[in-house]
Amino acid sequence: MAGLVGWDIGGVNVKASWLVKEGEWIQKTRVVSRPFEIWHDKELLPDVLRTVVGDIAPDRPIEAMAVTMSAELSDVFATKREGVRFVLDSVHSCFPGYKIYALNLSGKLVPMEDALASPLEFAAANWVASAQWLAGRYPNCLLVDVGSTTTDILPVLDGRIHVGGNTDTDRLISGELVYTGVLRTNLATIVQSVPVRGRSCRVASEYFAVSGDVHLILGNIKPEDYTCTTPDNRPPTVGSARSRLARLVCSDAEMLPAPEIDELARFIHAQQVLQIRSGMEQVISRLPDLCRYPVVVFGVGAFLGKEAVGGLGLEIRDLKSDLGEEKSAALPCIAIAHLLADRWNTEF
Repeated sequence: MAGLVGWDIGGVNVKASWLVKEGEWIQKTRVVSRPFEIWHDKELLPDVLRTVVGDIAPDRPIEAMAVTMSAELSDVFATKREGVRFVLDSVHSCFPGYKIYALNLSGKLVPMEDALASPLEFAAANWVASAQWLAGRYPNCLLVDVGSTTTDILPVLDGRIHVGGNTDTDRLISGELVYTGVLRTNLATIVQSVPVRGRSCRVASEYFAVSGDVHLILGNIKPEDYTCTTPDNRPPTVGSARSRLARLVCSDAEMLPAPEIDELARFIHAQQVLQIRSGMEQVISRLPDLCRYPVVVFGVGAFLGKEAVGGLGLEIRDLKSDLGEEKSAALPCIAIAHLLADRWNTEF
């Protein structure tokens, strides 16, 4: 049986799902995620794409592909237009002869040649894939996707997505995009001061530590989940994470005992939850009917989303219980593959 491939090409991870659909039934689904920090050497993207396809569908025919992305924001590109074209050209050059579509910000799958003509319509559209697919499953809800870098807060009412804007800038303004995530967030963007020995201590706004260090110390993630490069290029262990975190207050692991460093981690964790909750409150203030419906949380940082929801007293649905942990953590590529399958059934 031939299959369909859905891509979510980000700035730090390349994710793909492969599925086979017969009639109304999905016969097989597989997900692969590969860390790839595109700014280090963007020219390696085609090699990564080929490797992922080799992992996800070895020796299996593929009928079509659909692409969504967020890699275009990387500063390796002068503009988003350049970034979108680079990603689409990379996919197109890797897989000549395939039917390839890209998802635009209106939720439409567009043939590759048409997408290349209007690239800005396809910038950072991965959230659209998730929201559009989940709106069919949860017609009234608030979707909260906590990823490695960002959090998407997406209102769905009567089966329709009710966002305040489509572009990243508009979504930042509306509260629907909160630039905080479970791995890559610079801690100086979460806190400006932290408690140290009973007093408030300002933090150093250097790239000493990231949110992955906090969550590794607290046991929220495992070392193998820490898939981004550490700020000091040392390994993702609890010991090295404590060393990085101590530098946030211009100290080190000799000067600051482990229990005090761990207390810093707990404080920063709580403040990150408040950041996400603040975005949720902003979205709900615009659409108060959302208070009557569940909040569906997913992504690699779903635990942060659940804590944020808990502070609001709303019903929580963890997508992991429906789809499993692997699929919940890579939802946009799963979603776009299903959207492509729906189109494939009706048009071909």
